[in-house]
Amino acid sequence: MTGFPIIRIITKLLIPYILLFAFYVQFHGDYGPGGGFQAGVIFASGLILYGLVFGLHAIKKVAPPIVIEKCMALGVLIYAGTGVLTMALGGKFLDYSVLEHDVLPHWHVPSGQHLGIFLVELGVGITVTAVMTMIFYAFAGRKQV
Repeated sequence: MTGFPIIRIITKLLIPYILLFAFYVQFHGDYGPGGGFQAGVIFASGLILYGLVFGLHAIKKVAPPIVIEKCMALGVLIYAGTGVLTMALGGKFLDYSVLEHDVLPHWHVPSGQHLGIFLVELGVGITVTAVMTMIFYAFAGRKQV
């Protein structure tokens, strides 16, 4: 799209806001609508927009496929790790009540329920972003028949 400078400029202006909105949905998903899946799709759409406008080679410089592959595994590890941690603390898989703590009573530290949901949604968001981006890489990198 080198022949369309307006599209390139508008894309450069929009992408930071798309990514910022994805972070908003991620970090406020436990208080209202949204969460990891929605935030992951929004974040991936910002990356995919960048790839559509500036080309596959440009997006692969920003988010190399090896990093995306590691992020897919990292997200699943965070999700499953939260469940394993709750089992190690004596609860059932993803039983957030065992994450309750009384550290720093004068500080606002999230409750166990909030912390557990935050970690699970973070894992989902990372995984969804990585998988959607990798799907884009797979389709955009195909040879024309």
